[in-house]
Amino acid sequence: MATLSSNIVDPAPLSGIEGAKRLAAWTAVDRHIKPEHKIIGIGSGSTVPYVVERIVAQGKEVNKDRVFLPTGFQSKELIVKGGLTLADIDQYTELDVTIDGADEVDPELNCIKGGGACQLREKVLAEAAETFIVVADYRKNSHLLGTAWKQGVPIEVSPFAYAPLLNALLSPNKLGAKSAKLRMSPSGGKAGPVVTDNGNFVIDAVFSESEYKNPKEILVKLKLVTGVVEVGLFCGMAKVAYFGNEDGSVTALFASGRTELIGKSEEILPAKAQEN
Repeated sequence: MATLSSNIVDPAPLSGIEGAKRLAAWTAVDRHIKPEHKIIGIGSGSTVPYVVERIVAQGKEVNKDRVFLPTGFQSKELIVKGGLTLADIDQYTELDVTIDGADEVDPELNCIKGGGACQLREKVLAEAAETFIVVADYRKNSHLLGTAWKQGVPIEVSPFAYAPLLNALLSPNKLGAKSAKLRMSPSGGKAGPVVTDNGNFVIDAVFSESEYKNPKEILVKLKLVTGVVEVGLFCGMAKVAYFGNEDGSVTALFASGRTELIGKSEEILPAKAQEN
């Protein structure tokens, strides 16, 4: 697999889940972050640090003319610590590429996102990009949404509206979720609900298997409710999703329906850069 910089050096090898995340991230960067791409969105989640790691490894010369837009605090810190140029959606409303993680992806590349409570900013950067790429490990590759990610669809809501929204979600005559709850801060942290970067709350709502078969219908139904700011369902947005596998290969699922298995023989983690 071609890379951009002869300065790329393999870091310490990773195995298991972290190794799979790195495989997916590095493959996506090698294939989709090219020298001509100057405005790049960086998403959130546990796979994203490996995305930034690979971009930084492309070299200062390649990155000097680029700007990077974060979806939240984590990606902002990664951009700054990587010595990359930080930018904002107010300055750059059209992006070349956005790369982000996902909590679960189905065969049509519909995604559940928002486990980190960044779904609004993630969707803004995904929609603003000419190309939206998803990276994850094999656990997120699902035949049906709601199968692997059982916590429910993350719904960012106005704090003023959360109580009636919860009632509507749990009402069989209204939104009809199987379950719904306000996301609270983890034990040991500050007491109270999780607050997003935009000052909103998050409700996690679980729907039935039959409804997950048509995630866009769930998305439209929720978006029409007053008080809902954004829904963590990304439908018809991703061009391709890369999943790192346990055996050192990467599975690529394309929006066209094509599947590609990228084997270890393609040197996803090359010790020496090759010519493009």
